[in-house]
Amino acid sequence: MTGTERLAEILHAHAGQAGALLPILHDVQHEFGFIPEEAKAPIAEALKLTRAEVAGVISFYHDFRKAPAGRHVIKLCRAEACQSMGGVALQGRLEAALGQKMGETKNGVTLEAVYCLGLCACAPAAMVDDRLVGRLDAEAVAAIAAEVRA
Repeated sequence: MTGTERLAEILHAHAGQAGALLPILHDVQHEFGFIPEEAKAPIAEALKLTRAEVAGVISFYHDFRKAPAGRHVIKLCRAEACQSMGGVALQGRLEAALGQKMGETKNGVTLEAVYCLGLCACAPAAMVDDRLVGRLDAEAVAAIAAEVRA
């Protein structure tokens, strides 16, 4: 089945559903790993929206990807509690250890900023793939970098 056919199936599954944009975008990302640029026009047309409206929702929500993620995804919390507990310095350490900046995908690793993982009492925090990690320190950052490079 082609990507176009799969997108048509997703749109058909949500036909007539009120507020279908977010469920459609989630399904598209689940299917393809990101929201392909060429999916925006058919989504907009099916929902009687403009492509700008669809693009605006995609860019507003940080979890929607515009490109495929790496094999490993590290989400580093950038909310106030984590920043106040040394998150800025840890970001620098993690970027140096991975050789990449926040928002980049390199060598199979995606490094992303998130704005709260719900671990404020365990700040600073991150999510490595689907695993939450709290009370990050320099040693934990080194271990995470080694883990995702292995």
